[in-house]
Amino acid sequence: MSAPVEEVVLLAEDGSAIGTAPKSEVHGTGTPLHLAFSVYVFDDDGRFLLTQRAVDKPTFGGVWTNSCCGHPAPGEPIAEAVVRRTAQELGLELRDVTLLLPRFRYRAVGDNGTVENEMCPVFVASASGDPSPDAAEVEAWGWVDWASFRDDVLSGRREVSHWCREQVRALPGDPRAAVPADPDDLPRALGGRADDE
Repeated sequence: MSAPVEEVVLLAEDGSAIGTAPKSEVHGTGTPLHLAFSVYVFDDDGRFLLTQRAVDKPTFGGVWTNSCCGHPAPGEPIAEAVVRRTAQELGLELRDVTLLLPRFRYRAVGDNGTVENEMCPVFVASASGDPSPDAAEVEAWGWVDWASFRDDVLSGRREVSHWCREQVRALPGDPRAAVPADPDDLPRALGGRADDE
């Protein structure tokens, strides 16, 4: 029996859902705007989990970035998608999943011309123990001091993905202590309100 096709949610400019498409067919040189998420995972000692995307991934392979990224399935609550995908990709059970940047959006072009074009709410979460990553998704990983990592990213001393750099710039100095964002500020496809409402 073949695995089910993974679908992503396509978005209009106002953040409302306009359809779905197979994940395998979405990313290319003309990637449509779609829904995603990023999560920054911290351990019990307050260290941040930095990951390197598998080298063979067609989008931004080998790039160092935040702990986990993914796409909620159509109709899937986004916090549940964060937990599901992090378990699949890193073998970690998350707790204290907190929305911090509900309106984060970016577009980035990889070295091979592949485009990412996402409305990508950003979360912070906690986990205990080391990851046991899926080698098809994660090349390498490490626990790092957040303050040093943040300083290195913002100064340009450390190269990370385009979206990670922009997210680190937008996140508060200590994400674990930040006030949770209002879920009403999520894209309309996730039940958020429009800017003009």
